[in-house]
Amino acid sequence: MATTTVPGGAVHDLPDDLRAELTDHDDALAAWLDITPLARNEFICWVEDAKQDRTRARRIRRTREELQEGMRRPCCWPGCSHRERTGS
Repeated sequence: MATTTVPGGAVHDLPDDLRAELTDHDDALAAWLDITPLARNEFICWVEDAKQDRTRARRIRRTREELQEGMRRPCCWPGCSHRERTGS
């Protein structure tokens, strides 16, 4: 599946390190392709919010694991603050 175009999120582009993790695991990639751009955006923002390389690596691994477990949004993440919010 490495030749498959892997989409990013609604606001965030897919970083290369997360793309590599997804393309190395067909089941995680299939789950990624099945979620919405907003859901992908949440995972990307969560990964990119990490301040340390070790935390980022752990979040990339957890993204893969959570997708493999059927989760469609990152656990314990309040949401992307970069996405424009509408409403009151």
